[in-house]
Amino acid sequence: MKVFLFVLMATIFEAVGDAVIRIAIAAPRPHMRIGFFLLGTALLALYGTSLNLAPVEFATVTGLYIATLFVVFQITNYVLLHTVPTLPVMVGGSLIVAGGLTVYLWK
Repeated sequence: MKVFLFVLMATIFEAVGDAVIRIAIAAPRPHMRIGFFLLGTALLALYGTSLNLAPVEFATVTGLYIATLFVVFQITNYVLLHTVPTLPVMVGGSLIVAGGLTVYLWK
């Protein structure tokens, strides 16, 4: 459970940081753009730092990370960018999740 929570936090930092950078690019005013870029940069720095300082071997959680990343990206796209996943994204995503869980759980 501890590993899953770590992976979940790292993917949340990454997905939200990426979404905030996308929002910054489209921001109508310079001061808003700068603020969003700074926020996105901070979130992506938290992602990179937490990923590299984690007390777990990343190779062992790669499958879980990829599966979690897909799910968190879709939730973030829906909540922050109002993008509903298409059927091909959902079908492909279910394969990503199934593959990621296979890599993580197969012992």
